[in-house]
Amino acid sequence: MKRRHAILLCCSILSTPVFAQEAVNAAPEQVLVVGQRPGPGLWKVSKDDHVLWVFGTYAPLPAQLQWRSQEVETIIAQSQELLGVPGMGLHVGWMDSLNILTALPSLIGARKNVNGESLQEVVPADVYVRWTALKGKYIGADQGVESLRPMFAAEQLFTTATSKSGLATGTQVEKRIYAIAKEHKLKLTTTSFSIPLENPRGALKDFKKSTLDDLACFTKTIDRLETDLEGMRVRANAWAIGDVDKMRALSYPDHAEACREAVTNSAWMKGLKGAENLDARVKATWLAAAEKALSNNRSTFALLPVSQAMNAGGFLDSLKEKGYAVEQP
Repeated sequence: MKRRHAILLCCSILSTPVFAQEAVNAAPEQVLVVGQRPGPGLWKVSKDDHVLWVFGTYAPLPAQLQWRSQEVETIIAQSQELLGVPGMGLHVGWMDSLNILTALPSLIGARKNVNGESLQEVVPADVYVRWTALKGKYIGADQGVESLRPMFAAEQLFTTATSKSGLATGTQVEKRIYAIAKEHKLKLTTTSFSIPLENPRGALKDFKKSTLDDLACFTKTIDRLETDLEGMRVRANAWAIGDVDKMRALSYPDHAEACREAVTNSAWMKGLKGAENLDARVKATWLAAAEKALSNNRSTFALLPVSQAMNAGGFLDSLKEKGYAVEQP
């Protein structure tokens, strides 16, 4: 696999699919599926006799899910290349790929509030009361989280709450797909758009000292945990059993976009050369990789957030507008 040394802003664009139309009926409590499940079928993009098979990724998923798809394994075995999940990154030559929302801040000591304030001091009182209730339920008495920036405190709360609700927010399915591709010696292509850092050490020091407008991220994460944990379970089951029609009918509040924007709209990020129009650049990077693969390979396998495969205006709609045939699973 050709490795690109970059600090990832986000693993995908972004990790939270937006399904349209009906809200989730949260009662009664959804029993999460267990055992081997295939996930959704594959989208087929083709031109002449060249095919791009697209697998729609999603999180969180049932923690006890053992993903296994014979269709996916067969098609990967017959393919020549795997396209990774699209994302954003910072190109740093001396550092391996790290997630800027988790691993990077830990590395440079940037998870805590800049001036040593407590969480209670930097968020509105009414929001802090709601935080306290959820923290007591899912995290407990741990006081370390109270020193974190709101965005990172929210991330820790979300991870803990979903885990205790039987959901896994990791990338176990993607890791398995990469392993299968490696077994069959596919060319592995990264599709992330990376911004080069001209002065990496200086830029990272500036990030450590910078403030983030992350109250919306914090508040929307609390909103989601208060109202949508059951909805997450419904969607996780729909993905696991491959019920695409049900997935299309669901909607839920989104918090990840607000958390991403806390970084991408920050003064620190806007001060980086090449950080303009990030969403458009991410899309263009993935589309360019997809078209190149379709031109060069008889069969290509690609990972794409299921929202970008399924929703109007997503990446696959763009390929359709370019003249490629797109078939739903």
